[in-house]
Amino acid sequence: MFFRDDILMKPIKKLDIFVFRNFITLFIGTFFICQFIVMMQFLWKFVDDLVGKGLPMSVLSKFFLYAGETLISLALPLAILLASLISFGNLGERFELLSIKAAGISLYRTLAPIAIFILLMSGVSFYIQDQVAPQAQKNLMQMLFSMRQKSPELDIPEGVFYDGIQDLNLYVQKKDKETGMLYNVMIYNLRDGADKVHILLADSGKMETTADKGHLLLDLYSGEQFENLNTQALQTKNIPYRRETFVYKQFIIEFDNSFNLTDADLYSSAATTKNMEELRADADSLQQFYDSIGRFYYNDMNAHVLNLPVVPEEELKRAEAEVKSGQLAEINLDTVFNKMSKDQQSAVIRNASQEVARHQMDVSFKSLSMKQGDELIRRHEIQVHTMITMALACLVFFFIGAPLGAIIRKGGLGLPVVISVVIFIIYYIINKGSSNLARQGTLPVWLGTWFSTIVLAPVGAFFTIKANNDSVVFNADAYREFFRRILGIRSHRYIVKKEVIIDDPNYSAMANRLQALSADCEDYLQHNNLKRFPNYIRLFFKIDQDERIESISEQMEYVVEVLSNSKDRQLIRDLNRFPVLDLHSHTCPFKNKRLNMAAGIIFPVGVFLVFRVARFRIRLLRDLRNIVRTCSVQKERCLALAAGKKMV
Repeated sequence: MFFRDDILMKPIKKLDIFVFRNFITLFIGTFFICQFIVMMQFLWKFVDDLVGKGLPMSVLSKFFLYAGETLISLALPLAILLASLISFGNLGERFELLSIKAAGISLYRTLAPIAIFILLMSGVSFYIQDQVAPQAQKNLMQMLFSMRQKSPELDIPEGVFYDGIQDLNLYVQKKDKETGMLYNVMIYNLRDGADKVHILLADSGKMETTADKGHLLLDLYSGEQFENLNTQALQTKNIPYRRETFVYKQFIIEFDNSFNLTDADLYSSAATTKNMEELRADADSLQQFYDSIGRFYYNDMNAHVLNLPVVPEEELKRAEAEVKSGQLAEINLDTVFNKMSKDQQSAVIRNASQEVARHQMDVSFKSLSMKQGDELIRRHEIQVHTMITMALACLVFFFIGAPLGAIIRKGGLGLPVVISVVIFIIYYIINKGSSNLARQGTLPVWLGTWFSTIVLAPVGAFFTIKANNDSVVFNADAYREFFRRILGIRSHRYIVKKEVIIDDPNYSAMANRLQALSADCEDYLQHNNLKRFPNYIRLFFKIDQDERIESISEQMEYVVEVLSNSKDRQLIRDLNRFPVLDLHSHTCPFKNKRLNMAAGIIFPVGVFLVFRVARFRIRLLRDLRNIVRTCSVQKERCLALAAGKKMV
């Protein structure tokens, strides 16, 4: 027994190795392609921070390394989707998948070894997000901020003002790239302020960086310098200035061109720089911290904002004394206010307005502070859920890509790439949109982060079941027929004369058949009022089987089938006038009794379906009248053919 099981398992093991080898080679290639694509998309956003800074290769290599580590979790699902689509598309295109199914091995069993590998890759993705990516994200943020602080390399353009040097605007009409000479130079020096601007004009010049890269040496030849001497006399019409003509002049300009890293601890508070354990701990700490702040704000508002005095305290004391003396029955603030002088009333109103404005600003500040705290807590919670959902995306995309490749049976880098990109874009848009809503507090955090998985996981299950059952998911004719039935659009007959006919029909017998069919239609129209609006209760809660219409349809189809063997062209053309009857749409919306009852209970749906059934009843009325007319014409033609006559 054990020997036989071992013999049976050997082909399965060979099949697993074969399928896995096909997948893993494609997966390695697609992963590097997808990693390159997401890296280019990421770098495109920060190209302005990299170009023109004179950064050394060691800095750029570290930047690319950190960026790649943070983007692995995004490239993995896309690579798995593309590799599974191509590998199983190749198996289907080469009929290898068909041979596997013919051997009695289901698609589930074929997917098993790769599914185990994808499960392992999901764990790897989670580990990278939890342990590797946070530190890489911190280093990446540190380098990005340092790059933005670094001064750019001097690449002065021609014909425009260059403001890359602080407090200095430099204009060069022409530049010699070989010698480094600058011609027709104009400089606006604003280091002493706009009211003491220095303007320099020179025929030519040259600019160099010192050895320590901390200063610029600017040599100017044959020029003039203008300096505004006006400092405080803003109303003076004649502004004095100083003019200097020089043959050679040298300037030393401070210019820090070194690359210095900022402190990495400045970015440790961001949610993306923490692992799951730190995220959970910090989220709890932030929740407790902002809860205590919220309680303090609440108590402060109860004490100072909700109990604002309307009138001064001395006026209230005077009113209390009048109450004690019996002059007033109780303190009425309106009465106290009316007893004041006009100046006192104006002062009270002014003080009250200022107090309200002050407290309004205080409440706005507190509200903004609490909103920022809530958003910070949500960011931590979103990051926790994102680590899990991005890891599960590997499984979801595999169970979308593998069965989809088995269904479309198309390998290579053509159609699978297009489908992969479309699916990933849909996933990315849903994920980003729902995550933003969760970050804003519009959606719960768990729903916003899991929404893309909730949407695509059933799609993967649907494709897997359909592929295993060999269902034709992408059959355009099936979908076309489905929508034709929903919209009530039916097909028309198209009968042409046959090339080979052995025996002509018995025209006399068919004339009698046509007469009987016409009589049945007229009798049905007489006993059934198809113009009457359907009864709502009877329509949804009692399914009627219209056996007479089924009988009429069978008779008509028999007549059409027999007379289609005729050699007479006119008779064949007239057969196309017979309609294709819909046997059940005029009696009930659905054949399933429970589905009918559910549609009737949902009143808006039921009303729509009632009008739809009424439309089908009117169409059946027209069809039956058309059958009667066509039977009359066909009957005369059959009698003429039976008598051997020709009708014009």
